[in-house]
Amino acid sequence: MAAHSHPNHAETRPGGEDSAPYAALDLGSNSFHLLVANYRPAGTPTQHGGSARFDDGGRLQVVDRHKEMVRLAAGLSENGELSPAVAERALACLRRFGQRIRHLPRSNVRVVGTNTLRKARNSASFVAAAELALGHRVEIVGGREEARLIYLGVSHSLAPVHDRESRLVVDIGGGSTEIILGEHFQARIMESLHMGCVSMSARCFPDGRITAAGFEAAENAARQELEAVEQIYRAHGWHTAVGASGTLLAVYDAIAELTGEHRIDRAGLDALRAHLLDAGCAEDIGLAAVDEQRAPVFAGGVAIVSALFDALGVEEMTVSDGALREGLLHDLLGRVHAQDIRESTVEDLMRRYHVDAVHARRVAATAGRMFDAAPWPALTGLAASADSEAGARIPALSRSAAERLLRWGAMLHEVGMAIAHSQHHKHGGYLLEHMDMPGFSRSEQRRLAAIVRAHRRKIPADESPQSPLMAVCALLRIAVVLHRARTDAPLPSFSVRIDARRGEIKLVFPGRWLLDHPLTRLDLAQEADFLAAIPLRLTVEGS
Repeated sequence: MAAHSHPNHAETRPGGEDSAPYAALDLGSNSFHLLVANYRPAGTPTQHGGSARFDDGGRLQVVDRHKEMVRLAAGLSENGELSPAVAERALACLRRFGQRIRHLPRSNVRVVGTNTLRKARNSASFVAAAELALGHRVEIVGGREEARLIYLGVSHSLAPVHDRESRLVVDIGGGSTEIILGEHFQARIMESLHMGCVSMSARCFPDGRITAAGFEAAENAARQELEAVEQIYRAHGWHTAVGASGTLLAVYDAIAELTGEHRIDRAGLDALRAHLLDAGCAEDIGLAAVDEQRAPVFAGGVAIVSALFDALGVEEMTVSDGALREGLLHDLLGRVHAQDIRESTVEDLMRRYHVDAVHARRVAATAGRMFDAAPWPALTGLAASADSEAGARIPALSRSAAERLLRWGAMLHEVGMAIAHSQHHKHGGYLLEHMDMPGFSRSEQRRLAAIVRAHRRKIPADESPQSPLMAVCALLRIAVVLHRARTDAPLPSFSVRIDARRGEIKLVFPGRWLLDHPLTRLDLAQEADFLAAIPLRLTVEGS
């Protein structure tokens, strides 16, 4: 489909033929999708096929695609455990994908898990094995973050429209359905509902039997999921409705095969439903548009589409080949080209919760200065990133990730004051762990929440003393203490010395500065007592 560009004057990095490709891998509940693309800056000659515009006028040229239908959701047992057989099937797929992306720089790759990995009680062990198979980190994203990325991918795949033209974007996955309203590249309303083609087919079309009773049950179940949100979407309205994902693309193609109409509408859905009921069995659907891998979960997907049309009053829907993996690539390019949505999220939270921005930036500057002076791997015991051979260890926290978390933690360390000054570190930690934060994965949110939760007073007992996160937090704690007076008076040019063997941070202040600031000296002594629980030694002296 035609690409969609948006003017932006952000500075970009060089790219082109010699630049490493970018890769996005979507670990969906039904299928795993890998997309590999080269980035070409504006003005770089390129072929027309398989490319999509990026905001700054550059172009992502797709060079490789891989898809395997692993049906991860089918392996989720009633007790929430991912079955060993399905997990191994998925890991075998990832080992194949790993051959394609293992050599790529880690900054050029994003791998995300969605609904099934959000739900699986044993997802941590699967993620660890997946990271070994791929040689790259795996993030699990929340439902609304998944919805945002889907909308971004769809928007970049469509022809240009007026900025104020609103879109309804729907993605029906294996275990969840995302519904998004937005304008241009900006998602406004996002929902992730607990229904998908795999889970609905298993529930209402057991053993592949397609019956009228099954369709009625599936549509009613979908309407129940939609009930809480349908009035919100109807009230806002939209100009165009767009479907994404394999389910909606298959529905679109199946309707075209049956009726000759190239759109999804109520007449086409009714014709498709009637055809499936006549077939009576998923193994004998008799449509070229529905391959044998999709056939077992197709009826559940059709029922969800039908219910969605009724609930939201959709009259007609077109489709897009853009989806989550395209959104991941564009989000990744945004991070590379200084358009990181996470930075905007932090700024938005500061405004929403009335954070003292001057003080927050003051603390962030001092914490950043200490971080720059600290030999990060030595201080935390964090090994340097292993090479790209099979079985390489993926670092728990890289230096660049730690630096970002420290800065974000400093900017948001007082976000909990919007609730109460007393125990505001606990309030802030809770908010950051549980709220929707566009651009952040679940693990990033948990880490950021842990830093804010532990930035003052006693360090929580459940924090691992060996956690690299606590080394980051120690620097934030010291910066907060040094700026406790909340004045614009500059700090002296003090030095930070690290003794990794002794686990010691030593601050050396010039001349009589400590003697002239007795309250700060007492605050630092108290902080040394708190940090001893990590255990980490904090010593302070004058030069």
